[in-house]
Amino acid sequence: MSETADVVIIGGGIVGASIAYYLSESGCTNVVIVEREARQGLGSTGKSIGGVRAQFATPINIQMSLFSIDVFSRFEELTGHTAQYHSFGYLFIATNEKHLHYLKANRELQTEQGLRDVRIVSREEIVEILPQVRSDDIVGGSFCPTDGFVDPYSVMTGFTAKARARGTRLLLNTEVTGISTDGCKVRAVETSRGAIETRAVVNAAGAWAASIAKMIGIDLPVKPLRRQIINTEPFDLVPRRLPMVIDMSNGFHFRREGSCIMMAWPEPEEIYSFNTNFDRDFIEEILTRAVNRVPCFEEAQVNARRCWAGLYEVTPDHHAIIGKAPGIEGFYLANGFGGHGVMHSPATGKIVSEFVLFGEPRTLDARPLAFERFAEGRLLEETAVL
Repeated sequence: MSETADVVIIGGGIVGASIAYYLSESGCTNVVIVEREARQGLGSTGKSIGGVRAQFATPINIQMSLFSIDVFSRFEELTGHTAQYHSFGYLFIATNEKHLHYLKANRELQTEQGLRDVRIVSREEIVEILPQVRSDDIVGGSFCPTDGFVDPYSVMTGFTAKARARGTRLLLNTEVTGISTDGCKVRAVETSRGAIETRAVVNAAGAWAASIAKMIGIDLPVKPLRRQIINTEPFDLVPRRLPMVIDMSNGFHFRREGSCIMMAWPEPEEIYSFNTNFDRDFIEEILTRAVNRVPCFEEAQVNARRCWAGLYEVTPDHHAIIGKAPGIEGFYLANGFGGHGVMHSPATGKIVSEFVLFGEPRTLDARPLAFERFAEGRLLEETAVL
């Protein structure tokens, strides 16, 4: 195989699919998505919990969320596919004054950035939202009803289908083996099926992004970190319209997935690796935290076959790296989302497409996410990380 493309996107997950969608929307249809697996969604996309929130602590993350939530709310109109977007809200629970002060400060910033619906809630209001919660140590929280969740696979499928209808090609079972340059310009992507000549390459390889960047001599500070998820059997002792609930005392969080409850907890001792094996011992660890916050979870039944592990792609400052790669014309980065890749996929697709087509983003100011921030000491600080 030897072919040409205006743009080659490495990685066929939700981020790569969104980039292809927005390129095609702007008339750039000679695009190839290269995916090494037999089908899309076998990486982090298909293992994501699907959370979508604008309750962040930095302007760029808030802006990306606001853009993306608007897209999710109109997704069927835009793509002909459903995102399965459920605006059930996000509820952050604070158990000390420091955390409550943090939420109040975040709310001020979020309001300044255009998030109108977020509010600080009292212990009594939290009990109204979730009557089953243990509330004796709760001092307050924050709630935003426009936060919620989507089905990552559906979003990825919708973006891909629309892009392909406009001419984008999807190559499955195709591994990238190298990237050729002509001086300081991208010339071709070498794959297991031959070369694809191109002048623009987008690295959207998720947790594997650093290995792709290394092919072109870039040391990308993105590392893989396992996150484990459990899913209960059908459970009806908490509200049907349940928000994503986050216990700030330990990071335990949960939401409804149909008739079941999906739970996650950021294991503090987890080390960077590509390990995606699920630890059965994790079930007891997370249920202990679940029962501590919501005692009726003691009745929840968990089948290990309904549990899994996926990978975050983590950067030193817990913010994505989006934009041009330094020193290599035509190489673009869309990496390091740290668990926010699904929720920020629409904004990322829009930003990257504008970098490729116009040389800079026009819709959102993505300068804070530039790769150069690490060398220049301009690291961001996102503390609202799950």
